[in-house]
Amino acid sequence: MKIKYKLKISLATCAVGLISLGSCDDKLNIEPTQSIDASGALINAQNVESAVIGLYANLGNPQLYGTNLLLLPDLQGGANYIRWDGTFVGYREVFRNAMTPINSEATRTWTEAYQTINLANNILEALPVIEDEDLQNQLKGEALFIRGILHFELVRLYALPWVAGAANTQLGVPLILTATKEEAQATMQYPRAIVAAVYNQVLADLTEAESLLPATNGVRANSFAATAFLSRVYLQQSDFARARDAANTVISSGNYTLNPIVELIYKNDNTAESIFEIQQNEQNNAGTSNDGLTTFYGSLPGIGRGDVRVETAFQNLYATTDTRRTNLLYIGTGTRAGRLRTGKYTEFSTNIPIIRLAEMYLIRAEANYRLGTTIGDTPLHDINLIRNRAKAPELTAITLEDILLERQLELAFEGQRIHDIKRTQSATGGYNFNDPELVFPIPQREIDANLALVQNPGY
Repeated sequence: MKIKYKLKISLATCAVGLISLGSCDDKLNIEPTQSIDASGALINAQNVESAVIGLYANLGNPQLYGTNLLLLPDLQGGANYIRWDGTFVGYREVFRNAMTPINSEATRTWTEAYQTINLANNILEALPVIEDEDLQNQLKGEALFIRGILHFELVRLYALPWVAGAANTQLGVPLILTATKEEAQATMQYPRAIVAAVYNQVLADLTEAESLLPATNGVRANSFAATAFLSRVYLQQSDFARARDAANTVISSGNYTLNPIVELIYKNDNTAESIFEIQQNEQNNAGTSNDGLTTFYGSLPGIGRGDVRVETAFQNLYATTDTRRTNLLYIGTGTRAGRLRTGKYTEFSTNIPIIRLAEMYLIRAEANYRLGTTIGDTPLHDINLIRNRAKAPELTAITLEDILLERQLELAFEGQRIHDIKRTQSATGGYNFNDPELVFPIPQREIDANLALVQNPGY
């Protein structure tokens, strides 16, 4: 029997699944492995590395960063921000905070995330077949990086939020740390770990990945991608000192620079500002399956369904001179024309930024402000770097509210909305940050198959 993994790649031509560059990167020019041998093992270095490429391809699927891990958190916090106008019931339920245990988006995001985590675990188990120590360390780092960020995304969506200073013993999500050699759901044997345990494992995976990954790794995750995600995790925990220091490490590395104009990162691939992004191309992107951020956000002739509109109240938070308003918001001219849209997603084949340097400046500014420190630079200067780039009026003094607003304006439509509402203990649409209705249901199919799982309150 062969255990098959859907890698959806064709690396010989560098055309599908992971990469869209003018020439093939040596790190990506390997034949894909479509199956594992009868023992359930990855049996040589080449097919282990091919399976790692498969991890990145999976991240770009619409169930994960290709759509849902960016769109769903914004729909959940959509009040005075965005509105779902489309016909897909699953997304409408998310926007209305009226999900059921059979919600299609909650189900397919959970399933794809755990399938990818399981592939990462199979890779980690297979590492001894690789004789080259440097290659083994790199691939281990990549598998740990992806396992860590997916557990992080899952616990933020399917569990009550982390509360700083609390024990965080509320139920989180299953921690899957060993390989499952069956085509069954990886979670079937596992109960939900508490939120504190999940965060501890996320930090352990990302910290080890940071130590193993090289400083440069083509378009794949490098050590600074792990550091940047660590900064994001620490911020979610309100561990401001560690969030600040991790962000400062990325900024001071000199590996990244802010693009000169705000729209460049959404129109060009792998720019100087990008720390980690999903590689797409004309042949392989989330939009080719009636999914994808461009499909849902776009409203241009021949592009997009116009399912998500931007609320005028949010547009009005930008200064009139701000290029994030003038260059990255537009009135749709395609499907559902006449409504306000984001210009961040207007081409199916363009890469999807997941974490970028501007976020590091925003984290450093917020953490420094809260701690009364100026590690790396002052909060005022960091925020004005972002505002100056956008041609927004420069601030002469700063408050925490200014910093949090700047974060909303800069990271809009990039999947941060509900997570920021939860970590700052705010509210959205009449729901408090810890309202059970802001927590995804555990998919009913998982509850039915696994008696160890406990459903979230209200479902």
